[in-house]
Amino acid sequence: MNKRFRVCDLNQPFLVPPSLQDWLPENHLARFVADVTNELDLNRVYAEYERSDGRGLSAYHPLLLTRLLLYGYSIGMTSSRAIERATYDNVAFRYLAADQHPDHDTIASFRQEHLEALAGLFLQALRLCEKAGLVKLGNVAIDGTKILANASTRRSATHQKLRERERYWETAVERLLAEAQQTDEQEDRRFGKGKPADPLPEELASAQSRLERIRQAKAELEKEAQQELEAANANHTAKRGRPTKQEQIDRAALDPQQRDKEKKRRRRAQRKAGQPTRQYNFVDPDSRVMRDNARKSFVQGYNAQIAVDAHQQVIVAAEITQKTTDREQLLPMVQSVCTATARIPATVTADAGYWDTSSLRDLSLHGIQLLVSPDAQVQPLGTPLPPNAPKNPEAVRMREVLLSPIGKLLYTSRKATVEPVFGQIKEVRGLRRFRFRGLRRVQCEWKLICATHNLLKLFRHRTSLMPA
Repeated sequence: MNKRFRVCDLNQPFLVPPSLQDWLPENHLARFVADVTNELDLNRVYAEYERSDGRGLSAYHPLLLTRLLLYGYSIGMTSSRAIERATYDNVAFRYLAADQHPDHDTIASFRQEHLEALAGLFLQALRLCEKAGLVKLGNVAIDGTKILANASTRRSATHQKLRERERYWETAVERLLAEAQQTDEQEDRRFGKGKPADPLPEELASAQSRLERIRQAKAELEKEAQQELEAANANHTAKRGRPTKQEQIDRAALDPQQRDKEKKRRRRAQRKAGQPTRQYNFVDPDSRVMRDNARKSFVQGYNAQIAVDAHQQVIVAAEITQKTTDREQLLPMVQSVCTATARIPATVTADAGYWDTSSLRDLSLHGIQLLVSPDAQVQPLGTPLPPNAPKNPEAVRMREVLLSPIGKLLYTSRKATVEPVFGQIKEVRGLRRFRFRGLRRVQCEWKLICATHNLLKLFRHRTSLMPA
Protein backbone atom coordinates (compact mmCIF):
# COMPACT_ATOMS: atom_id res chain seq x y z
CA MET A 1 0.00 0.00 0.00
CA ASN A 2 1.42 3.37 -1.05
CA LYS A 3 -0.78 5.49 1.26
CA ARG A 4 1.08 6.78 4.33
CA PHE A 5 -0.63 6.97 7.71
CA ARG A 6 0.17 8.88 10.87
CA VAL A 7 1.54 6.84 13.76
CA CYS A 8 -1.19 5.82 16.28
CA ASP A 9 0.87 3.68 18.64
CA LEU A 10 -0.74 3.79 22.11
CA ASN A 11 2.64 3.00 23.68
CA GLN A 12 4.37 5.95 22.02
CA PRO A 13 6.42 7.74 24.74
CA PHE A 14 6.46 11.56 24.81
CA LEU A 15 9.85 13.24 24.91
CA VAL A 16 8.28 16.37 26.46
CA PRO A 17 5.51 16.17 29.10
CA PRO A 18 2.11 17.06 27.57
CA SER A 19 0.60 20.46 28.47
CA LEU A 20 -2.94 20.83 29.79
CA GLN A 21 -3.40 23.82 27.51
CA ASP A 22 -3.05 21.57 24.46
CA TRP A 23 -6.02 19.41 25.44
CA LEU A 24 -8.88 21.76 24.49
CA PRO A 25 -9.61 24.28 21.72
CA GLU A 26 -9.36 27.96 22.57
CA ASN A 27 -13.10 28.66 22.68
CA HIS A 28 -14.12 25.63 24.80
CA LEU A 29 -16.56 26.11 27.69
CA ALA A 30 -14.14 24.49 30.15
CA ARG A 31 -11.52 27.14 29.39
CA PHE A 32 -14.12 29.83 30.09
CA VAL A 33 -15.04 28.19 33.42
CA ALA A 34 -11.37 28.05 34.38
CA ASP A 35 -10.95 31.74 33.55
CA VAL A 36 -14.18 33.01 35.10
CA THR A 37 -13.59 31.23 38.43
CA ASN A 38 -10.51 33.42 38.81
CA GLU A 39 -12.86 36.42 38.63
CA LEU A 40 -15.19 35.07 41.33
CA ASP A 41 -14.76 35.80 45.02
CA LEU A 42 -14.39 32.49 46.89
CA ASN A 43 -13.42 33.99 50.24
CA ARG A 44 -16.47 32.45 51.94
CA VAL A 45 -15.22 29.02 50.88
CA TYR A 46 -11.63 29.67 51.92
CA ALA A 47 -12.82 30.96 55.30
CA GLU A 48 -14.16 27.50 56.18
CA TYR A 49 -10.71 25.96 55.64
CA GLU A 50 -9.06 28.59 57.83
CA ARG A 51 -11.15 27.39 60.79
CA SER A 52 -9.64 23.89 60.61
CA ASP A 53 -6.49 22.91 62.51
CA GLY A 54 -4.60 22.00 59.33
CA ARG A 55 -4.04 18.39 60.27
CA GLY A 56 -4.46 15.50 57.84
CA LEU A 57 -3.60 15.12 54.18
CA SER A 58 -3.49 18.09 51.87
CA ALA A 59 -7.00 18.94 50.69
CA TYR A 60 -8.03 19.37 47.07
CA HIS A 61 -7.97 23.03 46.17
CA PRO A 62 -11.42 24.72 46.53
CA LEU A 63 -10.86 26.40 43.17
CA LEU A 64 -10.50 22.99 41.50
CA LEU A 65 -13.69 21.64 43.08
CA THR A 66 -15.62 24.82 42.26
CA ARG A 67 -14.56 24.53 38.62
CA LEU A 68 -15.76 20.93 38.46
CA LEU A 69 -19.15 21.77 39.98
CA LEU A 70 -19.73 24.86 37.83
CA TYR A 71 -18.84 23.00 34.65
CA GLY A 72 -20.89 19.97 35.74
CA TYR A 73 -24.02 22.02 36.38
CA SER A 74 -23.43 23.95 33.12
CA ILE A 75 -23.69 20.75 31.08
CA GLY A 76 -26.28 19.05 33.29
CA MET A 77 -23.95 16.69 35.16
CA THR A 78 -24.68 17.05 38.88
CA SER A 79 -23.89 13.56 40.21
CA SER A 80 -20.67 13.52 42.24
CA ARG A 81 -19.97 9.96 41.05
CA ALA A 82 -20.45 10.98 37.42
CA ILE A 83 -18.10 13.94 37.92
CA GLU A 84 -15.48 11.67 39.49
CA ARG A 85 -15.66 9.32 36.48
CA ALA A 86 -15.48 12.29 34.13
CA THR A 87 -12.13 13.38 35.60
CA TYR A 88 -10.76 10.16 34.08
CA ASP A 89 -12.60 9.81 30.77
CA ASN A 90 -13.73 13.36 29.88
CA VAL A 91 -11.01 15.67 28.58
CA ALA A 92 -12.80 18.86 29.73
CA PHE A 93 -13.19 17.61 33.31
CA ARG A 94 -9.65 16.26 33.32
CA TYR A 95 -8.44 19.68 32.18
CA LEU A 96 -10.37 21.50 34.94
CA ALA A 97 -9.12 19.02 37.55
CA ALA A 98 -5.51 19.61 36.42
CA ASP A 99 -5.25 15.84 35.81
CA GLN A 100 -6.23 15.13 39.43
CA HIS A 101 -9.08 12.84 40.46
CA PRO A 102 -11.00 13.82 43.60
CA ASP A 103 -13.34 11.02 44.67
CA HIS A 104 -17.11 11.43 44.74
CA ASP A 105 -17.20 11.72 48.54
CA THR A 106 -14.86 14.73 48.37
CA ILE A 107 -16.95 16.38 45.64
CA ALA A 108 -20.26 15.71 47.44
CA SER A 109 -18.92 16.88 50.82
CA PHE A 110 -17.52 20.06 49.30
CA ARG A 111 -20.85 20.90 47.65
CA GLN A 112 -22.80 20.11 50.82
CA GLU A 113 -20.54 22.11 53.16
CA HIS A 114 -20.23 25.15 50.88
CA LEU A 115 -23.68 25.14 49.27
CA GLU A 116 -24.59 28.60 50.56
CA ALA A 117 -21.30 30.05 49.30
CA LEU A 118 -21.88 28.41 45.91
CA ALA A 119 -25.39 29.89 45.84
CA GLY A 120 -23.80 33.30 46.41
CA LEU A 121 -22.11 32.94 43.03
CA PHE A 122 -25.49 33.77 41.47
CA LEU A 123 -25.11 37.44 42.37
CA GLN A 124 -21.47 37.44 41.26
CA ALA A 125 -22.38 35.91 37.89
CA LEU A 126 -25.17 38.47 37.55
CA ARG A 127 -22.71 41.31 38.23
CA LEU A 128 -20.39 39.97 35.50
CA CYS A 129 -23.33 39.89 33.07
CA GLU A 130 -24.27 43.45 34.00
CA LYS A 131 -20.68 44.57 33.50
CA ALA A 132 -20.73 42.97 30.04
CA GLY A 133 -23.89 44.91 29.13
CA LEU A 134 -26.17 41.86 29.05
CA VAL A 135 -28.73 43.30 31.52
CA LYS A 136 -30.89 46.32 30.66
CA LEU A 137 -33.99 45.87 32.92
CA GLY A 138 -36.19 47.44 30.27
CA ASN A 139 -38.55 44.45 30.28
CA VAL A 140 -38.39 41.67 32.87
CA ALA A 141 -40.55 38.55 32.56
CA ILE A 142 -41.52 36.46 35.59
CA ASP A 143 -42.61 32.83 35.53
CA GLY A 144 -42.46 29.64 37.54
CA THR A 145 -41.99 25.94 36.87
CA LYS A 146 -42.31 22.76 38.90
CA ILE A 147 -39.02 20.99 39.58
CA LEU A 148 -39.05 17.57 41.21
CA ALA A 149 -37.95 17.19 44.80
CA ASN A 150 -35.52 14.51 45.92
CA ALA A 151 -38.55 12.54 47.12
CA SER A 152 -41.52 10.62 45.76
CA THR A 153 -45.26 11.16 46.06
CA ARG A 154 -45.46 7.56 47.28
CA ARG A 155 -43.91 8.73 50.56
CA SER A 156 -46.61 11.39 51.04
CA ALA A 157 -49.66 10.83 53.23
CA THR A 158 -52.83 12.78 53.95
CA HIS A 159 -53.97 13.72 57.45
CA GLN A 160 -56.66 11.02 57.26
CA LYS A 161 -54.09 8.40 56.29
CA LEU A 162 -51.83 9.52 59.13
CA ARG A 163 -54.66 9.07 61.63
CA GLU A 164 -55.28 5.55 60.34
CA ARG A 165 -51.58 4.72 60.61
CA GLU A 166 -51.46 6.24 64.09
CA ARG A 167 -54.28 3.97 65.29
CA TYR A 168 -52.63 0.96 63.67
CA TRP A 169 -49.25 1.57 65.31
CA GLU A 170 -50.82 2.43 68.68
CA THR A 171 -52.45 -1.00 68.62
CA ALA A 172 -49.18 -2.60 67.49
CA VAL A 173 -47.19 -0.92 70.29
CA GLU A 174 -49.74 -1.97 72.91
CA ARG A 175 -49.59 -5.55 71.66
CA LEU A 176 -45.79 -5.61 71.60
CA LEU A 177 -45.60 -4.03 75.07
CA ALA A 178 -47.95 -6.70 76.41
CA GLU A 179 -45.83 -9.42 74.81
CA ALA A 180 -42.64 -7.89 76.21
CA GLN A 181 -44.16 -7.65 79.70
CA GLN A 182 -45.29 -11.26 79.53
CA THR A 183 -41.78 -12.32 78.46
CA ASP A 184 -40.26 -10.35 81.36
CA GLU A 185 -42.60 -12.00 83.85
CA GLN A 186 -41.73 -15.47 82.53
CA GLU A 187 -37.99 -14.73 82.76
CA ASP A 188 -38.41 -13.36 86.28
CA ARG A 189 -40.06 -16.61 87.39
CA ARG A 190 -37.31 -18.69 85.74
CA PHE A 191 -34.19 -16.65 86.60
CA GLY A 192 -35.27 -14.35 89.40
CA LYS A 193 -35.76 -10.58 89.53
CA GLY A 194 -32.13 -9.65 90.10
CA LYS A 195 -31.26 -9.88 86.41
CA PRO A 196 -30.66 -6.49 84.69
CA ALA A 197 -33.50 -5.39 82.39
CA ASP A 198 -33.02 -6.26 78.73
CA PRO A 199 -33.16 -3.51 76.13
CA LEU A 200 -36.38 -3.01 74.17
CA PRO A 201 -36.93 -5.66 71.51
CA GLU A 202 -36.00 -4.37 68.05
CA GLU A 203 -39.57 -4.80 66.78
CA LEU A 204 -41.00 -2.74 69.66
CA ALA A 205 -38.37 0.01 69.35
CA SER A 206 -39.09 0.28 65.62
CA ALA A 207 -42.85 0.46 66.18
CA GLN A 208 -42.49 3.19 68.80
CA SER A 209 -40.21 5.16 66.48
CA ARG A 210 -42.74 4.91 63.63
CA LEU A 211 -45.58 5.98 65.91
CA GLU A 212 -43.64 9.02 67.11
CA ARG A 213 -42.78 10.02 63.54
CA ILE A 214 -46.41 9.76 62.46
CA ARG A 215 -47.58 11.82 65.43
CA GLN A 216 -44.99 14.47 64.61
CA ALA A 217 -46.15 14.65 60.96
CA LYS A 218 -49.81 14.81 62.02
CA ALA A 219 -49.10 17.61 64.50
CA GLU A 220 -47.19 19.58 61.86
CA LEU A 221 -50.13 19.45 59.42
CA GLU A 222 -52.56 20.51 62.16
CA LYS A 223 -50.34 23.40 63.25
CA GLU A 224 -50.00 24.64 59.68
CA ALA A 225 -53.77 24.49 59.11
CA GLN A 226 -54.39 26.38 62.36
CA GLN A 227 -51.94 29.10 61.35
CA GLU A 228 -53.75 29.52 58.02
CA LEU A 229 -57.06 29.88 59.85
CA GLU A 230 -55.63 32.45 62.24
CA ALA A 231 -54.23 34.45 59.33
CA ALA A 232 -57.60 34.37 57.53
CA ASN A 233 -59.47 35.38 60.68
CA ALA A 234 -56.98 38.16 61.45
CA ASN A 235 -57.45 39.56 57.94
CA HIS A 236 -61.23 39.42 58.36
CA THR A 237 -61.14 40.99 61.85
CA ALA A 238 -58.94 43.83 60.61
CA LYS A 239 -61.67 44.76 58.12
CA ARG A 240 -64.38 44.96 60.76
CA GLY A 241 -65.17 48.03 62.79
CA ARG A 242 -65.18 51.58 61.53
CA PRO A 243 -62.97 51.73 58.42
CA THR A 244 -60.60 54.55 57.62
CA LYS A 245 -61.09 56.71 54.54
CA GLN A 246 -58.48 54.71 52.61
CA GLU A 247 -60.12 51.43 53.66
CA GLN A 248 -63.46 52.75 52.42
CA ILE A 249 -61.88 53.51 49.04
CA ASP A 250 -60.28 50.05 48.90
CA ARG A 251 -63.57 48.36 49.79
CA ALA A 252 -65.43 50.34 47.16
CA ALA A 253 -62.86 49.26 44.57
CA LEU A 254 -63.24 45.63 45.65
CA ASP A 255 -65.80 43.96 43.43
CA PRO A 256 -68.30 41.38 44.74
CA GLN A 257 -66.25 38.61 43.12
CA GLN A 258 -63.22 39.46 45.23
CA ARG A 259 -65.31 39.60 48.41
CA ASP A 260 -66.76 36.18 47.59
CA LYS A 261 -63.24 34.81 47.06
CA GLU A 262 -62.16 36.07 50.48
CA LYS A 263 -65.19 34.45 52.12
CA LYS A 264 -64.47 31.16 50.37
CA ARG A 265 -60.83 31.36 51.39
CA ARG A 266 -61.86 31.82 55.03
CA ARG A 267 -64.30 28.91 54.84
CA ARG A 268 -61.60 26.68 53.33
CA ALA A 269 -59.24 27.62 56.16
CA GLN A 270 -61.93 26.69 58.69
CA ARG A 271 -62.48 23.29 57.05
CA LYS A 272 -58.75 22.62 56.85
CA ALA A 273 -58.33 23.42 60.54
CA GLY A 274 -60.60 20.46 61.31
CA GLN A 275 -59.29 18.23 58.54
CA PRO A 276 -55.97 19.35 56.93
CA THR A 277 -55.86 18.56 53.21
CA ARG A 278 -52.15 18.92 52.55
CA GLN A 279 -50.08 15.75 52.25
CA TYR A 280 -46.97 15.25 54.37
CA ASN A 281 -43.87 13.77 52.77
CA PHE A 282 -41.63 11.73 55.06
CA VAL A 283 -38.51 12.03 52.85
CA ASP A 284 -38.57 15.79 52.23
CA PRO A 285 -41.20 17.40 54.49
CA ASP A 286 -40.59 20.84 52.94
CA SER A 287 -41.63 19.65 49.45
CA ARG A 288 -45.25 19.71 48.29
CA VAL A 289 -47.52 17.69 46.01
CA MET A 290 -48.07 20.03 43.06
CA ARG A 291 -49.88 19.95 39.76
CA ASP A 292 -47.35 20.01 36.92
CA ASN A 293 -49.17 21.23 33.82
CA ALA A 294 -46.32 20.11 31.55
CA ARG A 295 -46.57 16.52 32.80
CA LYS A 296 -50.35 16.78 33.30
CA SER A 297 -49.97 15.01 36.63
CA PHE A 298 -49.20 15.64 40.28
CA VAL A 299 -45.55 15.56 41.35
CA GLN A 300 -43.58 15.91 44.56
CA GLY A 301 -41.62 19.09 44.04
CA TYR A 302 -41.03 22.79 44.49
CA ASN A 303 -42.26 25.85 42.62
CA ALA A 304 -39.11 27.39 41.09
CA GLN A 305 -39.45 31.09 40.24
CA ILE A 306 -37.25 33.21 37.96
CA ALA A 307 -37.24 36.74 36.61
CA VAL A 308 -35.54 37.06 33.20
CA ASP A 309 -34.28 40.22 31.52
CA ALA A 310 -35.56 40.41 27.95
CA HIS A 311 -32.33 41.85 26.49
CA GLN A 312 -30.21 38.64 26.58
CA GLN A 313 -32.34 36.27 28.71
CA VAL A 314 -30.17 36.69 31.80
CA ILE A 315 -31.82 35.57 35.04
CA VAL A 316 -31.98 38.56 37.41
CA ALA A 317 -33.82 36.86 40.29
CA ALA A 318 -34.29 33.25 41.36
CA GLU A 319 -36.41 32.01 44.25
CA ILE A 320 -38.07 28.82 45.50
CA THR A 321 -41.54 28.67 47.01
CA GLN A 322 -43.66 25.91 48.52
CA LYS A 323 -46.83 27.51 47.15
CA THR A 324 -48.47 25.32 44.54
CA THR A 325 -49.61 28.32 42.44
CA ASP A 326 -47.96 31.58 41.35
CA ARG A 327 -50.73 33.86 42.60
CA GLU A 328 -48.86 35.42 45.54
CA GLN A 329 -45.40 35.46 43.95
CA LEU A 330 -45.56 38.69 41.91
CA LEU A 331 -44.65 41.05 44.74
CA PRO A 332 -41.79 38.95 46.23
CA MET A 333 -40.27 38.35 42.78
CA VAL A 334 -40.30 42.04 41.85
CA GLN A 335 -38.71 42.86 45.20
CA SER A 336 -36.09 40.16 44.60
CA VAL A 337 -35.23 41.73 41.21
CA CYS A 338 -34.79 45.15 42.81
CA THR A 339 -32.61 43.68 45.58
CA ALA A 340 -30.41 41.59 43.26
CA THR A 341 -29.79 44.33 40.71
CA ALA A 342 -30.03 47.37 43.03
CA ARG A 343 -32.19 48.89 40.27
CA ILE A 344 -35.87 49.17 39.41
CA PRO A 345 -37.06 47.50 36.20
CA ALA A 346 -39.07 49.63 33.80
CA THR A 347 -41.59 46.91 32.90
CA VAL A 348 -42.49 43.59 34.52
CA THR A 349 -44.66 41.02 32.71
CA ALA A 350 -46.28 37.86 34.10
CA ASP A 351 -49.00 35.47 33.00
CA ALA A 352 -52.52 35.17 34.38
CA GLY A 353 -51.38 32.86 37.17
CA TYR A 354 -49.82 35.87 38.90
CA TRP A 355 -52.98 37.99 38.83
CA ASP A 356 -53.56 39.37 42.31
CA THR A 357 -55.36 42.69 42.72
CA SER A 358 -53.91 43.48 46.14
CA SER A 359 -50.33 42.87 44.93
CA LEU A 360 -50.81 45.12 41.91
CA ARG A 361 -51.91 47.94 44.23
CA ASP A 362 -48.92 47.59 46.54
CA LEU A 363 -47.08 50.89 47.00
CA SER A 364 -43.66 49.23 46.63
CA LEU A 365 -44.45 48.62 42.95
CA HIS A 366 -44.98 52.30 42.26
CA GLY A 367 -43.00 53.45 39.21
CA ILE A 368 -42.96 49.99 37.58
CA GLN A 369 -45.18 49.23 34.60
CA LEU A 370 -46.84 45.93 35.48
CA LEU A 371 -48.40 43.88 32.71
CA VAL A 372 -50.25 40.90 34.14
CA SER A 373 -53.18 39.43 32.25
CA PRO A 374 -56.31 38.92 34.38
CA ASP A 375 -57.43 36.26 31.87
CA ALA A 376 -55.83 33.06 30.60
CA GLN A 377 -56.00 34.51 27.08
CA VAL A 378 -55.97 38.20 26.20
CA GLN A 379 -59.38 38.82 24.63
CA PRO A 380 -60.40 41.66 22.26
CA LEU A 381 -62.53 44.43 23.73
CA GLY A 382 -66.21 43.58 23.80
CA THR A 383 -65.63 39.82 24.08
CA PRO A 384 -67.89 38.32 26.78
CA LEU A 385 -65.88 37.38 29.84
CA PRO A 386 -66.19 34.05 31.67
CA PRO A 387 -68.33 34.18 34.84
CA ASN A 388 -65.29 33.75 37.11
CA ALA A 389 -63.14 36.40 35.35
CA PRO A 390 -62.15 39.39 37.56
CA LYS A 391 -64.22 42.48 36.74
CA ASN A 392 -62.85 45.07 39.18
CA PRO A 393 -61.53 48.43 37.91
CA GLU A 394 -57.93 47.18 38.03
CA ALA A 395 -58.80 44.25 35.75
CA VAL A 396 -60.70 46.52 33.33
CA ARG A 397 -57.75 48.92 33.16
CA MET A 398 -55.25 46.08 32.63
CA ARG A 399 -57.24 44.63 29.73
CA GLU A 400 -57.18 48.02 28.02
CA VAL A 401 -53.41 48.37 28.55
CA LEU A 402 -52.72 44.89 27.17
CA LEU A 403 -54.71 45.65 24.02
CA SER A 404 -52.81 48.90 23.36
CA PRO A 405 -50.00 48.68 20.74
CA ILE A 406 -47.20 49.12 23.31
CA GLY A 407 -48.83 46.84 25.87
CA LYS A 408 -49.43 44.14 23.27
CA LEU A 409 -45.81 44.33 22.06
CA LEU A 410 -44.33 44.12 25.57
CA TYR A 411 -46.64 41.38 26.78
CA THR A 412 -46.19 39.27 23.64
CA SER A 413 -42.44 39.15 24.28
CA ARG A 414 -43.01 37.52 27.70
CA LYS A 415 -43.19 33.95 26.40
CA ALA A 416 -40.13 34.37 24.17
CA THR A 417 -38.19 35.77 27.14
CA VAL A 418 -38.76 33.44 30.07
CA GLU A 419 -40.00 30.11 28.69
CA PRO A 420 -36.86 29.38 26.60
CA VAL A 421 -34.84 29.72 29.82
CA PHE A 422 -36.83 26.92 31.43
CA GLY A 423 -36.36 24.95 28.23
CA GLN A 424 -32.58 25.38 28.44
CA ILE A 425 -32.51 24.33 32.10
CA LYS A 426 -34.91 21.39 31.97
CA GLU A 427 -34.70 20.10 28.41
CA VAL A 428 -31.18 20.92 27.21
CA ARG A 429 -29.31 20.47 30.49
CA GLY A 430 -31.76 17.94 31.90
CA LEU A 431 -31.96 19.57 35.35
CA ARG A 432 -35.43 18.37 36.35
CA ARG A 433 -34.82 17.20 39.92
CA PHE A 434 -33.06 18.75 42.89
CA ARG A 435 -30.33 16.74 44.59
CA PHE A 436 -30.84 18.33 48.01
CA ARG A 437 -33.74 18.16 50.45
CA GLY A 438 -35.23 20.94 52.55
CA LEU A 439 -36.38 24.38 51.46
CA ARG A 440 -33.19 26.26 52.38
CA ARG A 441 -30.83 23.85 50.61
CA VAL A 442 -33.09 23.57 47.55
CA GLN A 443 -33.14 27.37 47.38
CA CYS A 444 -29.33 27.37 47.31
CA GLU A 445 -29.16 24.70 44.62
CA TRP A 446 -31.66 26.61 42.46
CA LYS A 447 -29.50 29.73 42.66
CA LEU A 448 -26.46 27.62 41.67
CA ILE A 449 -28.39 26.29 38.65
CA CYS A 450 -29.40 29.83 37.65
CA ALA A 451 -25.84 31.08 38.18
CA THR A 452 -24.55 28.56 35.64
CA HIS A 453 -27.26 29.67 33.20
CA ASN A 454 -25.96 33.23 33.43
CA LEU A 455 -22.37 32.04 33.08
CA LEU A 456 -23.35 30.25 29.87
CA LYS A 457 -24.82 33.52 28.59
CA LEU A 458 -21.58 35.29 29.47
CA PHE A 459 -19.54 32.54 27.78
CA ARG A 460 -21.46 32.91 24.50
CA HIS A 461 -21.13 36.69 24.68
CA ARG A 462 -17.37 36.58 25.20
CA THR A 463 -16.98 33.93 22.50
CA SER A 464 -18.82 36.15 20.01
CA LEU A 465 -16.32 38.94 20.71
CA MET A 466 -13.30 36.72 20.03
CA PRO A 467 -11.56 37.31 16.67
CA ALA A 468 -12.37 34.70 14.03
